[in-house]
Amino acid sequence: MSENPHILIVEAPYYAEISAELARGAIAELEAQGATYERLEVFGVFELPGAIAMADAGRERFDGYLALGCVIRGETTHYDYVCNESARGLMNLSVERHLAIGYGVVTVENEAQAWARAKIDEKNKGRDAAAACLKMIGLRYRFGMEGANS
Repeated sequence: MSENPHILIVEAPYYAEISAELARGAIAELEAQGATYERLEVFGVFELPGAIAMADAGRERFDGYLALGCVIRGETTHYDYVCNESARGLMNLSVERHLAIGYGVVTVENEAQAWARAKIDEKNKGRDAAAACLKMIGLRYRFGMEGANS
């Protein structure tokens, strides 16, 4: 793996404080592992795959991507569409374009569950997403896909 992988953190700050905590955990892990990063905000979780696809097609090169956000179930089926389609979009990018993507989107029933997953002194899903991204970058190198967007 590159000594200093460069990561794009794409954040959906619809639940701003929860997203900020996810980012805090992710950034701490990236810095601990010597990775560099840039941050980009999109409107909501549904826009995460599109933003990553645009970044991957652009001039800037990233070794991996972090998708961070939170979806809390409401009274309608909108939750199901946002969760399912954003996850499917990210998985398609990972499989079809061989992108290293850390999935840091918490999908929960209520705000208490979101905080339990986001807090760095609890489940710290931001850290987990960053660790997953870095691990996938390592696999890209292992299988001869050195460099960003090989």
